[in-house]
Amino acid sequence: MTAAPAGRIAARLEALGLALPPVAAPVAAYVPAIRTGDHVHTSGQLPFVDGALPTTGKVGAGVDPEEAARLAAISCLNALAAVADLLGGVEALDAVVRVVKVTGYVASAPEFTGQPAVINGASTLLGEILGEAGTHARSAVGVAVLPLDSPVELDLHVELAPGTA
Repeated sequence: MTAAPAGRIAARLEALGLALPPVAAPVAAYVPAIRTGDHVHTSGQLPFVDGALPTTGKVGAGVDPEEAARLAAISCLNALAAVADLLGGVEALDAVVRVVKVTGYVASAPEFTGQPAVINGASTLLGEILGEAGTHARSAVGVAVLPLDSPVELDLHVELAPGTA
C-alpha cells in the first residue's frame, strides 16, 4: 500500500464537514501518542469535545448505544488528532498507509452486549476518512467503568509510509 496523495486526508475531512480537534491534555502520566519506527500508537482517547465529555455513564443504562457510537467516532477523531499532532499536522496524516488496529472500550451495563456496534462508530469513520487504509483489525471490549465515567475510550495503532519524517 502507498501513502495517499498530499492533502487528501485534509480534503476528505473537509468534505465530511469534520475538523481535527485540539489534542486533549493527558489526564495522567502519559503522552497522547508515541512513534516507534513506521508505527504510531495512541493512548486511549475519550470523546472530549472542547475539553469536556458530552455524555457520561454506562451504555445500556442511561447512555443509548447510538449515542455511544457517535461518542466512539469523536474518540476516533481525537485519536487521529493525536497522530497528526505527533507527526506535525493534519497534512501528515497522508503518510498513514494502514490503520493496523483499533481497540475500543465500552463502559457497559451488565446485560449490554452490543459493544461491536458501538465501536463501529469509530470503524466507519476511519473508512470514510482514510478509505481502504482505514480497514483494520479491532477489539470491542465491555468494561465496568472508564476514566471520568466516559461511556467509550479507544486507541489506534497506525502504520506510516516507510521513511516518513
